[in-house]
Amino acid sequence: MKLNYKRTFFIGLAFLSISGFWQMYDSIIPLMLQNTFHLGETLTGALMAMDNVLAIFLLPLFGTLSDKADTKIGKRMPFILAGTLLASVFLLLLSAADRRQNLVMFITVLFLLLLSMGLYRSPAVALMPDLTPNRLRSKANAVINLMGAVGGVYALIMIKFLVGAGEQPDYLPLFLSIAGLMVLAVAVLFFTVNEKKVTEQVAKEERAENGCRCPADGDAGAGNRAEGDGSQPVLDKIPVKTVMPKEVKRSMVFLLLSIFLWFTAYNAVTTAFSRYTRVVWHMEGGSFADCLMVATVAAICSYIPIGNIASRVGRKKTILAGIVLMSLCYFAAVFVGSYHPVINIAFAAIGVGWAAINVNSYPMIVEMSKGCDIGKFTGTYYTFSMAAQIFTPVLSGFLLERVSYRTLFPYAFVFSALAFVTMLQVRHGDSRPEKKKDMLEHFDVDD
Repeated sequence: MKLNYKRTFFIGLAFLSISGFWQMYDSIIPLMLQNTFHLGETLTGALMAMDNVLAIFLLPLFGTLSDKADTKIGKRMPFILAGTLLASVFLLLLSAADRRQNLVMFITVLFLLLLSMGLYRSPAVALMPDLTPNRLRSKANAVINLMGAVGGVYALIMIKFLVGAGEQPDYLPLFLSIAGLMVLAVAVLFFTVNEKKVTEQVAKEERAENGCRCPADGDAGAGNRAEGDGSQPVLDKIPVKTVMPKEVKRSMVFLLLSIFLWFTAYNAVTTAFSRYTRVVWHMEGGSFADCLMVATVAAICSYIPIGNIASRVGRKKTILAGIVLMSLCYFAAVFVGSYHPVINIAFAAIGVGWAAINVNSYPMIVEMSKGCDIGKFTGTYYTFSMAAQIFTPVLSGFLLERVSYRTLFPYAFVFSALAFVTMLQVRHGDSRPEKKKDMLEHFDVDD
């Protein structure tokens, strides 16, 4: 059985549209809140954390609702179509609110925009495993992640060329380009992938691959009968969940703390960077996007080398090296008074460091939770990462407003250094992953 790359590409268009939107959102919305409505950094940070607060409730809700849905066009597609169309409309209304300098309208539309994105975010992510045979999902997820990276780079290019200089540039051209990407990507997905048909096809392929015999084949008890005398049905062997040992649980706690701390550092920089570059480095318009683009491309290019490094030295050492690399860059940025092209080298290093962390942290969670409840600890992983992204815009925003913009990179350095300390306490879950059989599988990472 081989991966259907063409179909996977079309499925990935949904994730491409999502990634393009969030890249634009994190870069531009803080600028609008500050420059148009003159909100303080603390309040701006609180509003920027709103999407993560909503995500805690909306992602499980709409994911579950889509699980139970059954329509002529599938169970995920109605959510993807409705969410994309609503989000595109509200995105353009957000530009109108910005031009009118109407804060009440802006906050209302922003809330509705985030609801719309929440409507189709989980269903869009769930579409790939729905339409991909189980043993091919690693390669498929790699394709999806690459598609997401393309969406993020597209948004940064549009920011660079469509956001003008000045206190209050016209963001309508940028928003039109993002809304156009979202609508076009999902339209192509809808017209090229018949969700219901492909779901049935994949189920049939998996049954054939596994040699499954259905009750219709004339043996209703197949798979439940003991091989001995064939008389009484017995339960298939079910993996028994075990209690996580105390020392492993201790490592799990420290790993989760590390996740919280490095997300606290990294998200503070990504959320405030567009404002920081304008105030401290005196960069105008969308020129700040160059640094973020360099970091994104560097991360993509480093996935394969990092996978090879982890297979030689282990995941923990690779993560620690990534933390050190990012911490050194944060520390160096403290002393930068104005933009210079050399700064892009530091951002490339940040991208490599973030990739080293991102590729290896979730697999360590899985390794420690083997035999226990992997699903539970997967949820805990995302709870800690999302909690950091709720906490850090508010705290870092408070420091930017009450102390100085210069606190941003010291703040990131401190939390990154703390993540190094807590990561040193992790004694379990490390392994040297097997080298990937396919180069593409190096891009199979969890965000």
